[in-house]
Amino acid sequence: MINTFCRYPLWEVSKDLVDVAQGRKPADIVITNSRLINVCTKEIQDNMQVAIVKGRIAMVGDCSHCIKEGTKVIDANGQYIAPGFMDGHIHIESSMLSVGEYAKAVVPHGTTGVYIDPHEICNVLGLEGVKCMIQDSKRVALKTMVTTPSCVPAIPGFEDTGSFIGPNEIKQTMEWKEVVGLGEMMNFVGINASNETTHAIVGETLKAGKIVTGHYSMPETERGLNSYIASGVRCCHESTREIDALAKMRMGMYAMLREGSAWHDLQEVAKAITKHEVDSRFACLISDDSHPHTLINEGHLDHIVARAIEEGIDPISAIQMVTINCAQCYQIDHDLGSIAPSKCADIVFIDNLEKCHVTKVIVDGEVVAENGEYIKEIKDYVYPEWATHSIHIKDKINKETFIIPSNNEKETVRVIEVIPAKVATIERHITLPVINGSIAADTTQDTLKAFVFERHHETGKIGKGFVKGFGIKGGALAQTVAHDAHNLFVVGDNDEDMALACNELIKCGGGMVVVKNGKIIGKVELPIAGLISDKSLEETNKQVIGVEKAWRELGCTHPSPFMTMAIIPLACLPTLRLTDRGIVDCTTFSFVDLIV
Repeated sequence: MINTFCRYPLWEVSKDLVDVAQGRKPADIVITNSRLINVCTKEIQDNMQVAIVKGRIAMVGDCSHCIKEGTKVIDANGQYIAPGFMDGHIHIESSMLSVGEYAKAVVPHGTTGVYIDPHEICNVLGLEGVKCMIQDSKRVALKTMVTTPSCVPAIPGFEDTGSFIGPNEIKQTMEWKEVVGLGEMMNFVGINASNETTHAIVGETLKAGKIVTGHYSMPETERGLNSYIASGVRCCHESTREIDALAKMRMGMYAMLREGSAWHDLQEVAKAITKHEVDSRFACLISDDSHPHTLINEGHLDHIVARAIEEGIDPISAIQMVTINCAQCYQIDHDLGSIAPSKCADIVFIDNLEKCHVTKVIVDGEVVAENGEYIKEIKDYVYPEWATHSIHIKDKINKETFIIPSNNEKETVRVIEVIPAKVATIERHITLPVINGSIAADTTQDTLKAFVFERHHETGKIGKGFVKGFGIKGGALAQTVAHDAHNLFVVGDNDEDMALACNELIKCGGGMVVVKNGKIIGKVELPIAGLISDKSLEETNKQVIGVEKAWRELGCTHPSPFMTMAIIPLACLPTLRLTDRGIVDCTTFSFVDLIV
């Protein structure tokens, strides 16, 4: 794969690199007195020097002859240096930040590259929305490598989205220089059923010689996983058990071990490495989804590396999982992922390896962050007006909208039970009271009403159901962040608050809102596609903190509960889900009735 993510392609500067290595020309930068984390040989080399010219590494070793007039010398003072960290699977939209603000948050933590799957904005605004994110990324020193969304909608026939992506669209984007592969192929059902369209989407990626990223969330590691990998899928971030991650690595699939704001899988999946004598080359560490408060308070890949070390993975292996392993997964290790001659000079300085504390970050031979601060100027980017008007609900929403009629005194219904910090749900059958001819929520059984409103094309479709496990009383919560179709989703224990929450989001252009007893007590405004804030990292984080506080005020103690809420409509995850078309059994991929 030709890398367009370094300042200069290698063929343009190869002579310069040789001249510097031979001492005929001065280096732009020489790093001295460092402890090199060599991810190629899995060792730490003491008292190492690195010479850099035109954004690439000319020499590693004794580089004293490369220091001449005009060379900037950076004394590492005995700190470790590692290749720049790369997140192999991330949805920037889930941070609720623009790409520029996201970069400002993660680059100081050592992240120099991200492989983004912008399927959130694509579900709402289509490929034009993806183009907006690409333009946004050009203003920052974060290598933003795009994997084209593969599943818009996620599971055809089960939800309504704002756009559609098929083989023709995939073929078109494979010619974009920013695109390195295909976003997570969530439709594993279509792959394993040999669906023509699904295989054509993968096929257009393979024809272009690019990487197919995966999403296999089933607890089955024999026939189904084998056939899924056989189709050409190279990696998967949906392992939640030790056995899942181990099986994928054994089959030559890159197991992307996830530790995000809401999905804390590392404690379990790290065992695939710590409990077995296996080579970890097919393991990567990724975040998938991170919220502003996580990025500010804990960090990004530096935090995940530290968590991996806490779980017993040795530090160098953990560093390999965010550097060379990731680069090899995307077949771009000839340019990225290691500190070696010819490679892009993306370098992270670390003063405490166990905690992975980053002090300085270099991207393409330029210092871009120091002591936790992004130091480069970020130019403004304003999303077009059409991207900020994306909520189109057909009918007026009021308290009568939330009537679920019944002629009985009580009804036994299917309920979606959520699990804190996990993506899976549990199907429960719960008997609920009928009040004034409508099936009601019941907080004594921790059961809330849940409604999904189609918000892209004014179709008037509404999915109706119940959820359990949030622990809230006396209020409602609504979001336009509702994976992957991102329709308007609301849960609550009373119809009045649910109506107020929905109408507030319609008014502000989307986001998240919390209502308690007729009053709005928390709100995050996300006017860009109903997913992204137009505010700074700090301002967005302040709003998110307010919403988290509001969730707790209603009684919820989940970590990142709005992330848990956001995937209730995601019909490619087990077990039971609710979309604008109804309740979906995601083990049989069929609609089921609300009333048992």
